[in-house]
Amino acid sequence: MSDPGTREGRARVAALELLAYCRSRGWAGYDPYDALNSRIYRALPFLHFRLPRLALTQALKRSPINLRPLLLVPRTPNPKGIALFLSSLVRLTRAGIVEGEADIAALASKLMALRSPDRRRPCWGYSFAWQQRAALVPKWSPNIICTTFAANALLDLHEMAPRPVWLETALGAGKFLLEDLFSRDDQGNACFRYTLVGGDRVHNANLLGAAFLCRLGRLSGEPGFIGPALEAARYSVSRQHADGSWAYGEASNQGWIDNFHTGFDLVALRRVGSYARTEEFDEAVRKGFEFFRAHFFEPDGAPRYYHDALYPIDIHSAAQSIMTLTELADLGEGSIDLAYKVLDWTLAHLRSGRGYFYFQKRPHLTVRTPFMRWSQAWMMAALSTLLSSAKADGIGHP
Repeated sequence: MSDPGTREGRARVAALELLAYCRSRGWAGYDPYDALNSRIYRALPFLHFRLPRLALTQALKRSPINLRPLLLVPRTPNPKGIALFLSSLVRLTRAGIVEGEADIAALASKLMALRSPDRRRPCWGYSFAWQQRAALVPKWSPNIICTTFAANALLDLHEMAPRPVWLETALGAGKFLLEDLFSRDDQGNACFRYTLVGGDRVHNANLLGAAFLCRLGRLSGEPGFIGPALEAARYSVSRQHADGSWAYGEASNQGWIDNFHTGFDLVALRRVGSYARTEEFDEAVRKGFEFFRAHFFEPDGAPRYYHDALYPIDIHSAAQSIMTLTELADLGEGSIDLAYKVLDWTLAHLRSGRGYFYFQKRPHLTVRTPFMRWSQAWMMAALSTLLSSAKADGIGHP
């Protein structure tokens, strides 16, 4: 048992209290983007157009008060959130920090049940409809983010407790990515699409898909996965800026540079190299991590949202900062120290006494809505990554 006075002990207490909170709520909750699940919205057909959908979604996301109960938005289990919880419990169980077998079995069953309906291949989508710039993405419509997180969680489980169904389902998900989301532009550049609708080239989505396929190819030994993944990774690396940063995407309105998407890019690209056993992307990861360390943290550990702006300080930025600093710790001295500094700031400013985590801290207020996927699942992933890393190193820190 870790001393609660040490930083590892504080992380352990936070993880166990968060686990109890999420378990007590059946792993279901609200989401920043779930406005179109409102029963009132669904009952008013005159709102079923692009601009009202965008306005309602943004209003609920930005509101400092949680209006979802008033608008009859139900709490739902989200496949991506379930996948994050499942991977986290696998890490914590393998590290001997919890006895999570019962939770793991329940989460795996729930994740399999939440597959997108009426699809030939295993795939997953969000538990709400969401409006893109031009097209509406229906509820449960599969996307690369939900699918890669779900399939990776099943691979995590397969590595701990091998069963053919976990690997077979992940293989089916990999084939879905190649058959339905892999595309080339007019110049022949390969990239994975985020969704089945629209053709936006979003770098974190592309790299997460590439990393999953490299892992799948390495674990299964099946040919055909790693080659396209490397092509897609090369496309995103070719779009890296000279200072090491990436824009969110390639569309004209996707030029921002933020904390957690940069973290996704870096961790995914490092994994591409590791699973594909290539050093081709090492320099891009090194440059990106230097930019990440230099631009996304305040002296007190507060994680900045943008490379050039602090607010809003988002729980997603805190969680992914901890994970990025932990997974790429070998690339920068003091990275684990900085990860714990971010965690201590987060525990002091974005954590409820009931064990769950708040959404955002803005200049003059804190948005305390307890989003399940966006906040709790990601902080569970961050805490489990940090704790399992410390366990593997066999060290405890004050």
